[in-house]
Amino acid sequence: MRIPFALALLLTSVPVTAQTQVPAPTPEGPSRTFTGSDLFGLSIAADPQISPDGRTIVYVRRSGDVMTDRMQSSLWLIDVATGRQSPFATQGGSPRWSPDGTRIAYAAADGDRGQLFVRWVATGASARVTSLPGDPGALAWSPDGTRLAYTATVAGEGTKLGSAPPKPEGAKWAEPLEVIDRVTYRADGPGYIKPGYDHVFVVAADGGAARQLTFGRFDDGGPLSWTPDGGTLLFAAIRGPKAEREVMNSEVMAVDVTSGTLRTLTSRDGPDASPRISPDGAHVAWLGFDDTRRSYENTQLYIGDRNAASPRSLTASLDRSIEDAVWAADGRSLYASYDDHGQRRVARIGVDGRVTTLADNVWGGGLDRPYTGGDFSVSRGGTIAYTGGDASAPADVWVTAGGKPRRLTNLNAVLTGAKALAPTRKLSVTAPDGRAIDAWIATPPGRTPGQRVPLILEIHGGPNSAYGPGFATDMQLYAAHGYAVLWTNPRGSTSYGAEFANLIDKNYPSADYDDLMAAVDAAIADGTADPDNLFVTGGSGGGVLTAWIVGKNNRFKAAATQKPVINWISEALTMDATLFTSRYWFTKLPWEDPMSYWARSPLSLVGNVKTPTLVVVGSEDYRTPVSESEQYYAALQIAGVPTALVKVPGAGHGSIAARPSQSAAKASAILAWFDRYRKAAPATAAQ
Repeated sequence: MRIPFALALLLTSVPVTAQTQVPAPTPEGPSRTFTGSDLFGLSIAADPQISPDGRTIVYVRRSGDVMTDRMQSSLWLIDVATGRQSPFATQGGSPRWSPDGTRIAYAAADGDRGQLFVRWVATGASARVTSLPGDPGALAWSPDGTRLAYTATVAGEGTKLGSAPPKPEGAKWAEPLEVIDRVTYRADGPGYIKPGYDHVFVVAADGGAARQLTFGRFDDGGPLSWTPDGGTLLFAAIRGPKAEREVMNSEVMAVDVTSGTLRTLTSRDGPDASPRISPDGAHVAWLGFDDTRRSYENTQLYIGDRNAASPRSLTASLDRSIEDAVWAADGRSLYASYDDHGQRRVARIGVDGRVTTLADNVWGGGLDRPYTGGDFSVSRGGTIAYTGGDASAPADVWVTAGGKPRRLTNLNAVLTGAKALAPTRKLSVTAPDGRAIDAWIATPPGRTPGQRVPLILEIHGGPNSAYGPGFATDMQLYAAHGYAVLWTNPRGSTSYGAEFANLIDKNYPSADYDDLMAAVDAAIADGTADPDNLFVTGGSGGGVLTAWIVGKNNRFKAAATQKPVINWISEALTMDATLFTSRYWFTKLPWEDPMSYWARSPLSLVGNVKTPTLVVVGSEDYRTPVSESEQYYAALQIAGVPTALVKVPGAGHGSIAARPSQSAAKASAILAWFDRYRKAAPATAAQ
């Protein structure tokens, strides 16, 4: 762990009432405790791409680098038959096989820019095929393997109003004025949006000048899909005179590769995206839904003819949201991924709508918290490569054919084998209205049966998202410090159907609070949680609920609200997706019905708060902006509530745990805050 930690913990002068913590003796040998330093030793598999013949997989391995304090991506090959691995590229991502399986295209940094490279598998020779000003994305091979399509940002000129006086030669003046006139002018991660738009390009697979196919003041997005004759590319975009004022109303577009002529294939109020052309070119599949201005809709899998006409949903009766889909080689079905009860699956979905599950342990995406996720690809013969796993380790590469899943990598065996990790199990929870709520609990390693321990309730964000029974570093760090950790999927969570997710539509927070309290009660009832040692934390939507909880009750000894929304009016007017909150989470605009926004804002409850509450946020968060956290911190200070503000330098909303040292330090700060108010030795549960 790098010292000093890149965190600012602004402590108040409130006296500490917790018991004195006695330092543990220095161990004489290697420690079996999972620590923040171990985050640098973890690796996670992503984006496994299986060759057309099903014999080889290329995948992205993300590993911690203690010297740069970043997760570095490298590419590796796996022989499917033996599981033998070999290095492919020391850095890079987005690997894609050529149709004949002889080459792999991938993106990698060259200087300070990303470029496209092609590697000949048999010889190991590589060639750079682009000289881009912007990073390439959505890489797709033409059917004959002669060309590569991709998206890249084309820089533009910003709006100008007036001008500064002439600058004398050699003078050092201030930077010129910035004029902002876009509806959405900043984004979490990239920050303030620079002039320019994403467009579609084509380049020869053996290099040469790239050709831009799409133009205009619109962003064109992948994935890109070629027609079998190589004459047309399909993509998705929000175009038209009102494009800037649309939020999710994308359409499937077709561009003629020779002439650049554009056609719009879909037209409805709602997103149509991720087009995939069938192997024979007779049908198009894509993802989308009818936008009814609810906070959540299931993304459905549609198919239509070659022009996307006569569309029909294949998954309307599945009542789950499709994450990705690709055609089977025979063109009679598609392989698709979706979340079900907190676990990602891969299934074969026939054009008749029949669903057959093929893998149910898909996992991957992040390390710090157990969000659902994972990637897959399919060979011509139907062998599926995917990232999978459970609570014992980050995602590895798996393969399945004929219903027999097989693990091909064990990237963290050395580290996890030397550590005492927290055991995880499912906890039965029933909400006050009788609904079953999925929950999982991790307990400190070495906990004896019947021993009650302090409990941390960890709440997921979204709120339309889901946790699952997977590995997460926050949970392991909390458990290693002596806390049980409880995480749940309260109403509003995804993977349980549209009705369950929309129980909080235009009513968040609400009864999801009751689900969370029922989960805490269940952890107490089963003898795990010490009722006098309860703590609560969560990020984003979980930060909202953390602040809501401490405004509703005083049962928690301390809280840590991470990147929360505190005031829905200020959030709606300062978040990066300018039009989103007022359109989907409320029925009226902030100035039309301010009391509806206020009634659901945790700031309205701050007068009730007695719980010592830490506030945590990334210093460059534009999704739930820093001002949300700062106004809550100020309100707690004014109210005399014990509080502190932790800012993670350089971090956005989605990248608050991206750098290992900051992820570890953030967890350590939360634990230090909880330790201040943690009571002494818990009781033993009645036998």
